[in-house]
Parts: sequence; C-alpha cells; structure tokens
Amino acid sequence: MLATRLNRALDSGALVLPDTGRIAVFGARADDDVSALPMDRIEVIQSFRPDHDAQAARGVATVVAPQGRYAAAIVCLPRARDAGRARIAAAAAHSDGMVIVDGQKTDGVDAMLRACRARADIDAPVVKAHGKLFAFAAAGSDMAGWAAAPIGLAEGFVTWPGVFSADGIDPGSALLAEALPDRLPARVADFGAGWGYLAARALTRPGIARIDLVEADHDALDCARRNVPDSRARFHWADALTFAADTPYDAILANPPFHTGRAPDPALGQAFIAAAARNLAPGGVLWMVANRHLPYRAALDAAFRDVQTLLAHGGYSLYRAARPVGPTPAHRRPSTSKSSRTPAR
Repeated sequence: MLATRLNRALDSGALVLPDTGRIAVFGARADDDVSALPMDRIEVIQSFRPDHDAQAARGVATVVAPQGRYAAAIVCLPRARDAGRARIAAAAAHSDGMVIVDGQKTDGVDAMLRACRARADIDAPVVKAHGKLFAFAAAGSDMAGWAAAPIGLAEGFVTWPGVFSADGIDPGSALLAEALPDRLPARVADFGAGWGYLAARALTRPGIARIDLVEADHDALDCARRNVPDSRARFHWADALTFAADTPYDAILANPPFHTGRAPDPALGQAFIAAAARNLAPGGVLWMVANRHLPYRAALDAAFRDVQTLLAHGGYSLYRAARPVGPTPAHRRPSTSKSSRTPAR
C-alpha cells in the first residue's frame, strides 16, 4: 500500500521530496510500487532475498544495507516492532533531510506514530487504505536509542531484531534437533536456516563433512555466521524455494515458514517440501518440523516414497521423508516459485 499513500501525499503537497540527492527506501517489499519516486535517484535497502530480487528485477537500484548519505529516506514499516524501530533509527542516521514512515494498521503504524511523536516533531499523517504515512526531519530527532544491536541468548547464540525467533530458541527447532539421529550423513543442508540453531546442533553429531545453510534473510544469515563458526559450514543468501544445489544432498533439515505477512499460508511449507525433494540425492532424507495443524502430509507423500510421522503432539509434528520421487536434478531451477515473504514459522 506504499504507493497509495505516497501518491496521495505527493499529489496533495503534504510531502515534498528533495529536488536533488539520493532517496533511500528502507524495506520495500516485492509488491511495493516505488515508481512515484524519481527512479534515477532512489535506492531500495532490502535484506530479504525474494523482495530484494523482485525490486532489482524492475530495474530499481537495490542494496542490502545503507550506502553513505541520502537526501531523504522512506521507511516501509515491518511487522516486528523492534525491527521497525531499528529501521527508523537507521533511516534517521543516514538521512540529511526528511524521514518518511509508511505502514499498515496491522503492522502497528498507530503505535509507531505515537512512539515517534515522543522523539521528533511529526507532520500531520496521511491516512488511507488502512494505514498511515507520516514524516519528520532527521535533524533534531532522537532515534539513536532505537538503533539495532545484537541480542545475546543462552548458550552463546546471537540474534538480531526482526529475525525469526530473535528472543529465544524456537521450540519446534529444538524438538527437531533432539530428534536427529546419532549420526548424520556427509552432505547436509538446512533450508530456512535462520540464525543457525539447527545447523549448530546438527554439527554436534558425527558424520557431517559439509552443511549448507540456506537463508533468505541476510540479517539472520549474518547471525548464523557468528553462531556456526565451523569450517564445515557454507552460507547461502538465497530463497530456499528456488535454491539449486551444485550437488544433491544426503539430508536436508527444515523448519519452514508458514505465513505471508500475517496470513497463514501452508503453501510455503509445501513449497519447501518440493524444494527439498529437488535438492536431495535419490536416497536422501528430509527431516522436518511443523506446526501440527498444517496440512503437510499429502505434500510429503507426493514428493517422497517413504514418509514417517515421528511425533504428533504438543503442537508440533516431526517428519522423516526419504527417497524423493522422480528424476528431478538439483541443478534444475524451477520455472515458477513463490517467495517466502515473512520468515515467520
């Protein structure tokens, strides 16, 4: 909905962009239309791979992190409060002009507006399409206290605001880690690796010669590099749904996301299952955990010849699926895919 409110603000004169200088757009998603902005001067800052690639495919300059100074900055508010505050702080720190914040009510824009008013002089917001857009001058604002900082967890793990399970180990991942066999095969991957918990636990088992961590969230992958300081680990900033291994894996671990924004979307987990089957060797095994209510058994049965439900209680189901169906070489990239928008499990 960014374009709806942005166009209204520009057309009404409530918002005036600088005539010169670069304009940063923090967190523009795949479906955010930025064409109302001067296309030769904007730079989208997006660390989630599917959204990053979608904007870049439209010819928009797209980077993972801010690059120098900007004449103005636009913040697309994310769902997580701490991540939203960190994004606003980064925009204020890198802007020489206005910071414009846009968000839906369901993403907490009303609460964010109230919080920002305590730290900056806010212009009257533009209200439209179940959301708001508001602005303040970066100079004189007090957003530095919202700057992102690493989050330390038990056992020495480090996470980052906005990544999946930033405040603690996900119970489903912990359950899967405990259920892994005493010995794992030589070539393993963790699809949707997050900040690296499953991979770190898998590496405590003997047998692994290499483990590939495949994660679409660049911030989470940076945490994984710190949490998995093992020479056998390889890190891939990639969407697991379209990832193609150079050599098929002997085993894949997965705790797939199942939300698109706030809406449950079981198709994401089903797509993870299909991606795992494409990337496994003929005798390979998928170890997967999922919320118990999600309809994954049929997708597993369609993709694998041998499927076992190892556990189905306490809100979770654990699956072991072996021997993928059909000759689908891992190097063959699928013709269509669905982006895993939100790394929420």
